[in-house]
Amino acid sequence: MTHLRVVLTGILLSVIVLTVAVVETRQVSDTAGAGDLKGPYVALGDSYTSGPRIPAQSGKPAGCDRSDHNYPALLAAQLKLEPGMFRDMSCSGATTADFTSPQSTDDGRNPAQLSALSRRTRLVTVGIGGNDVGFSSMLTRCLTMGAAYRLITRNKDVPVDAPCRERYVKDGTDSTQQRMTALRTVLSDLMREIRRRAPRAHLYIVGYPAILPPGGTGCRRALPLAPGDIAYLRETEDQLNKVLRQQAQTAGATYVDTETESREHSVCSAQDTRWIEPLIPSSPAAPVHPNARGQRAVTQIILRTMRATQ
Repeated sequence: MTHLRVVLTGILLSVIVLTVAVVETRQVSDTAGAGDLKGPYVALGDSYTSGPRIPAQSGKPAGCDRSDHNYPALLAAQLKLEPGMFRDMSCSGATTADFTSPQSTDDGRNPAQLSALSRRTRLVTVGIGGNDVGFSSMLTRCLTMGAAYRLITRNKDVPVDAPCRERYVKDGTDSTQQRMTALRTVLSDLMREIRRRAPRAHLYIVGYPAILPPGGTGCRRALPLAPGDIAYLRETEDQLNKVLRQQAQTAGATYVDTETESREHSVCSAQDTRWIEPLIPSSPAAPVHPNARGQRAVTQIILRTMRATQ
């Protein structure tokens, strides 16, 4: 009996040791998987990331128009990051050049966005490119020309239904497409630099949500555009997202598709469902920029993408 008890005790101890080892292994594995996403987290980007006019505006410099309810802040909250484990470097008006050099704003100077990266960084989101291809200035020009187009067409027929496109496309050459080509090279260099500075970070490239819905003729009250320019702007944004996706894949980063899900929540959607505000916003947000609902939606899309790729 004594010998049997010794044998049984030995077996029991072995089982306990094995069980503890398995549990510890699982805990380490689970913690490692979650820890890689829990920071330090650095958010890089332009105004579609920073969230201008969405309450409450926070951060320095004030000219970057960062909201404490933009998707980086909401993502950090969802990941339950501890204080000091999250830095939002996004800034309204930013281009890729502002990732490596300080950016002057109307109210302060934003440090080079990549300066926040280090070998400790474990998560990076990037939302950039629109200002590099001049999409904001293009939209402003197209809206101005669209308003003039509608005044002219009230009195007579106009043979050109895309005056803005005519401005950018000369002799079959689209100046915006030339900027897209340049952006590919810049993004490639930029992602290599991010990898160099933060070699252990998960890198997510966040695409732009749909401003205009697919098909149809757009919405005159939200954005007074000439019919042909609606298609031109939609195609330009689609091309921009395609460039971001391609460069993300080439760099081994993860592309976050916000366009597909946002098609039913464009600037033309009803006030209580849209993610992008019209020219005259009805919710606190900059014109033709994501509102608080849009920032929340993008946060959830990023989280789902993260879970799917871990």
